[in-house]
Amino acid sequence: MKKQPKKGQVMFGKEGEGMITEGKMNSIIGQGCKVTGTIDVQDGTLRVDGEFDGTINCPGGTLVIGKGGHVKADVKVSNAVVGGTVIGNIDAKEKIELQAGSRLEGDIKTTRLVIDEGVFFEGACRMSPDGKSSSQSKPATPEVKKDQKEPVGAWNK
Repeated sequence: MKKQPKKGQVMFGKEGEGMITEGKMNSIIGQGCKVTGTIDVQDGTLRVDGEFDGTINCPGGTLVIGKGGHVKADVKVSNAVVGGTVIGNIDAKEKIELQAGSRLEGDIKTTRLVIDEGVFFEGACRMSPDGKSSSQSKPATPEVKKDQKEPVGAWNK
C-alpha cells in the first residue's frame, strides 16, 4: 500500500525530490517550456522542469528544480531542492538540497545544506544556524584594553 500525502501537503517522487513540504504547488514550468522574467510566489511551491532565466522570489515557499530543469537566476526562497542545473546565487532561509547529478554554479547562503554524491558545485557557501548573515558578526581578533599589554601570541602589527 502506497502512503498518500495528507491534505495540504505535496509529495515529490524520487525524481524531484525526497521532500515533503507544507503548502501547495503554486506553479509549474513544464519540460519544453522556456520562461524569462521575475517570478514571485508568496507561499507554496514552484517547480521548474523546463528553462527559466531571470529572478525567483519565493520567500515563504519551496523551489524544486527537476532533473531536466535549467535555471539561470538569482533565487531567494525558504527551501530549495535542486535536481537539475542552476546558474546563479541561491539564498535559502531554511534548507538547500543538492541531489545527485545536479549542477550549481553560484554562491549559496542557507541554514542547512544537503549535498548528495555526484553533485557539481562551484561557488561559495555561507551557513549560519540562526539564519543571520555572517557579515553581521565581527571577525575574531584579540581585544587589547588601554591599560593592558597585548595578549601573548597576538598578531604582529
